[in-house]
Amino acid sequence: MKVLLRNGELQEINFDSREGKEAFWHTSAHVLAQAVKNLYPDTKCAIGPAIENGFYYDFEFSFPFSEEHLSCVEEEMKRIVKESLSLQVYEVSKDKAAVFMEEHKEPYKAEMIKELSQGEVITFYQQGDYKEFCVGPHISNTSYIKAIKLLSVAGAYWRGNEKNKMLTRIYGISFPKASQLEEYLNMIEEAKMRDHRKLGKELGLFTIFEQGPGFPVFLPKGMILKNLLIDYWRKIHQREGYMEISTPIMLDKSLWETSGHWDYYRENMYTTEIDEAEFAIKPMSCPGGMLVYNLQPRSYKELPMRMAELGLVHRNEKSGTLHGLMRVRALTQDDAHIFMTEDQIISEIQNVAKLIDEVYARFGFDYEVELSTRPEKSIGSDEDWEMATNALSSAMDAIGVSYKINEGDGAFYGPKLDFHLKDSIGRTWQCGTIQLDFQLPQRFNIEYIGSDGEAHRPIMIHRVVFGSIERFIGILIEHYAGKFPVWLAPVQVKILPVSDKYVSYAEEVEAWLKEKGIRVELDIRDEKLGYKIREAQLDKVPYMIILGEKEQNSRKISVRSRDGERDKQDLGEMPVEEFVKLLSDKNEQA
Repeated sequence: MKVLLRNGELQEINFDSREGKEAFWHTSAHVLAQAVKNLYPDTKCAIGPAIENGFYYDFEFSFPFSEEHLSCVEEEMKRIVKESLSLQVYEVSKDKAAVFMEEHKEPYKAEMIKELSQGEVITFYQQGDYKEFCVGPHISNTSYIKAIKLLSVAGAYWRGNEKNKMLTRIYGISFPKASQLEEYLNMIEEAKMRDHRKLGKELGLFTIFEQGPGFPVFLPKGMILKNLLIDYWRKIHQREGYMEISTPIMLDKSLWETSGHWDYYRENMYTTEIDEAEFAIKPMSCPGGMLVYNLQPRSYKELPMRMAELGLVHRNEKSGTLHGLMRVRALTQDDAHIFMTEDQIISEIQNVAKLIDEVYARFGFDYEVELSTRPEKSIGSDEDWEMATNALSSAMDAIGVSYKINEGDGAFYGPKLDFHLKDSIGRTWQCGTIQLDFQLPQRFNIEYIGSDGEAHRPIMIHRVVFGSIERFIGILIEHYAGKFPVWLAPVQVKILPVSDKYVSYAEEVEAWLKEKGIRVELDIRDEKLGYKIREAQLDKVPYMIILGEKEQNSRKISVRSRDGERDKQDLGEMPVEEFVKLLSDKNEQA
């Protein structure tokens, strides 16, 4: 498809590229605004960007707009698209743009124009009789849009500020093929069934109380799952030579001023006062790690020093952004900080990348990598940033890992590699990250004594694999739809005696399995067997053991599997020892 650039040039771009999707969905947002203005001329338009999946537009309606109105707007959008309107782009001065918006009674657009510098040239994009100031780019003709669906309506404060007027936000999606829309809507339905908030409640994994919005509470089964992940994390980090530490949850303001967080991350931090001094609850663990490094003189022989921490951090997220375990205010980061010499940079980056690859493979995830470069709000010299960015790219090139460039999205102290894993229904989630940092070692004045007997400055890697334990659990719930693999299932086996007469034998089997380290539950409720089986299926337990007269007499067990074709789920009668080996094999295969 052809994309119309701000300078009037046409460029061929594939929809499947990030740039292609942005142009396509941005134009779809303009079509939405045009449809709304056609139907409701006195509506005020605010902003309408492309987002990760689709687009939205914020409006001020003169009446209570609801989802009942979406079908009308959607039909008008389809009518506009069928007109095959070619887009045009032209420039105007700031003064003329402001007059245009005032004449058309668009106060939100006028406000944005007033904030631009006086000499700045403003571009307008036009489709049919609809004009909107915009930097673009846009697809060159509305006819490329073959499928549109308006998805939902929500409230949104103008510019995200609670003190401003509440606007109406309309979300939508569009594609160049009808089949792509059908696939997307099927994925949305599948995602609803996999929603970790719904499954987390049904499976008894976690909850969030009204008294603590954004602060998840793990229930007994959720704690089993969390601890299994932590045990696995500890095992692989011990193998890779990491030392585990634990730093305080709260530290003096001066530490955060030294690290730069006070200037660059202050709005996301919680603070309190102790002994008339200001303290901050940590939003991340790196400054505490710097203090541990500085406890004693360090030698080059100690480097690379790999220091890991499961740090409980708190971030002041806005209430409107909170979402189950995916966006919380308290999270456990599987942080690690690697202190190294300059000639160790490449190998250490590669070691972390291989570790992340190993972890994601264990859970069945594919992934993509993004290299994020220097943001506008950052610290350090251009030379340091260039060296760090080149080191990250060189390390990935050397091990054949492809990556995309994400301009201007690095951390304030250094560039980073972000690992976006893909789940079983094709959604992507940003989890692992590798951040190369020349700045904090300078700000904290940390050193090591080199082989020449002189003091040198180490270089530092910040990295996470899970990202946060909470978010990773949320992703796993949705990835597996609650059907965790055997090694990860909070309950691996449910024992279902046919009647009270077989409870004693069931308790023997339960004790034997527990002794072998198997996570087992015994259901001795006064319910029919069919009901208990359905309950176990709803709980998504990998295996059920049915015990009746035949099993008791033979001292064996009848086993049913959660997985596989329905006619193959009954695994039949077997000795307990054979079942234990079956579970052991499943654990080893994971």
